[in-house]
Amino acid sequence: MLGDLTDRDRAILALEAAWPRHGGSKEEAIRSTLGMSPARYYQLLGRLIDTEQALEHDPLLVRRLRRLREHRADQRIARMRGFAG
Repeated sequence: MLGDLTDRDRAILALEAAWPRHGGSKEEAIRSTLGMSPARYYQLLGRLIDTEQALEHDPLLVRRLRRLREHRADQRIARMRGFAG
């Protein structure tokens, strides 16, 4: 992604930043707030947090999401190594 964040990009980051404060279904919030499927949301979020624009917009959120993604990837690798035996 080049250039500035789009309104959709900012809305995705805002929903992700605000989510812990909200109750209920995150999937429903994604559908009602952004008008997209949860799968599409997570696809866009994954790409978005790799951009410098997102990092500049909300560095704490983006760094936290990157750490979570790396931790989950490390867990998957460890599970795969456990099966390799």
